[in-house]
Amino acid sequence: MTSHPSEFPLGLEAAHSALAMRRREAQETVMPFTRGLRGHASTHEQITREELVRRLAEIKGCAYSTDELPQPIWQGRTYLVPSDTLVGMATAHALGVHGQDDLFGGVVPQAFIATKAITHPLVSFEAAAPEGWNPEFSRLVKRSVLPGYTAFSRADALRAGEALFALGPLRVKPVGETGGRGQTVVTTMEALANSLNSLGDSLLERDGVVLEHNLTEVETLSIGQVRVAGLQASYYGSQRLTPDNSGALVYGGSDLTVVRGDFNALLASTPSGPLHDAVTQALAYDEAVRTCYPGFFASRINYDVAQGLNAAGQWCSGVLEQSWRVGGASGAEVAALEAFHQDPGLRRVRASCVEKFGAPQPIPVGATLYYQGVDPEAGPLTKYTTLEIHDHTA
Repeated sequence: MTSHPSEFPLGLEAAHSALAMRRREAQETVMPFTRGLRGHASTHEQITREELVRRLAEIKGCAYSTDELPQPIWQGRTYLVPSDTLVGMATAHALGVHGQDDLFGGVVPQAFIATKAITHPLVSFEAAAPEGWNPEFSRLVKRSVLPGYTAFSRADALRAGEALFALGPLRVKPVGETGGRGQTVVTTMEALANSLNSLGDSLLERDGVVLEHNLTEVETLSIGQVRVAGLQASYYGSQRLTPDNSGALVYGGSDLTVVRGDFNALLASTPSGPLHDAVTQALAYDEAVRTCYPGFFASRINYDVAQGLNAAGQWCSGVLEQSWRVGGASGAEVAALEAFHQDPGLRRVRASCVEKFGAPQPIPVGATLYYQGVDPEAGPLTKYTTLEIHDHTA
C-alpha cells in the first residue's frame, strides 16, 4: 500500500496507526443485522440500511454483504449495522461486537436503557422499576430534560399524572415508538386513564410509559456524533415534519451542520444561545449515561432536544430521548463522513436527509437516493440526502 504525505498530517505514528487500521478493515465484512431485533423492519428501512452498508464499507475500504450471513462467518471479523440497539454484553460479544469500532450503532446492558424511559425519574422510591434501573441518572440530567416521570405500572402512571397536571397539559409517550408516533396530549385524569387503557398493562410493565410536560411552538433539534474507521464527526441540526400518506405529521428529515471531531469540537463551534444550550444538555445526558450504565458504548449517537413554550408561556429546552442505532438522519451522517474521508482538510459540512410521501418526484441534482417506491406499510415514499461543503482549514 502506497501512502502520500498529505494523508497523514499528524506524523509518522499516526501514519502507522492508519495503515494498521486499513489492513484490519480490509479483512472485515460490513453487513446489516436484524436477527432477533424488534423493530425498524419496513421495506424502506431495510433498503436504506443496505445502502448505508455499502457506503460504510467504502469508507472503511472493506467488503460488504447486504444479506444476513450465517453464524459461522461471525468467527471472522464483521462490522454490523444493526436495525436496533443491541441489548446485553453477552449477546454483543457473541456477535463479535466488543467496542464502538465493531458496529454502526450501540450496545446497552439492559433493554430499557435504549428507550426514552431513562429520561425521567420514577414517581417515588417505591414505584415499579426494571432490573438495573439507576435513579442517579435522573438526578444528573434534571437540568437537561423537561419535567416528567417514567412509570412501569398503571398506578404509578396515574400518580405521576396527578403531580404533572399541576404544571399543565402532559404528553403520554409509549417508550418504543419513534418519530412522535403513538403520543397523545391529555389535560384530565380521565383522558390519562383512557390513554393508559389503550396501551395495556402488559406493555406498561414490560416497557414503561413516559409522562412529560407538553410544550407548544416546538422545534426539535438533533445533537449527535458518529465514528467510523477512525473518523469522528459531531453535529447539531433541526428536524422537519411532513404529512405522511394518511395526512398525519411525521418525521420528514433533518438538516445537520457537521464538524470534524468530538462533542467538545462541536460545542466550541456553536454560538451562545438556544443552540448552545441544546448541545450542552445533550452532552450532559451522554455523560450521565456513561456514568450510570457502565458497559454502554456506541459509535452512532443522537439526542433529540425539544425547545418551545410551556403552559406558563416560558421558553424551555430539554433532551427528549436518545438513539444509538441507524436513524432517520443516518444518511446525512454518512454523507458527512464520506466528505471528511475524501478530503482531510475539510472541517465542516451541511448535510440534509429528506423523506417525502406521495407520488415520486425528481430529486435534486447531486443528491443520493436511498429509497423511492411504494413501501407496503408507509405507502409511496422517497428518501434522499444532499451535501453542501462549508469550510476547510487554512
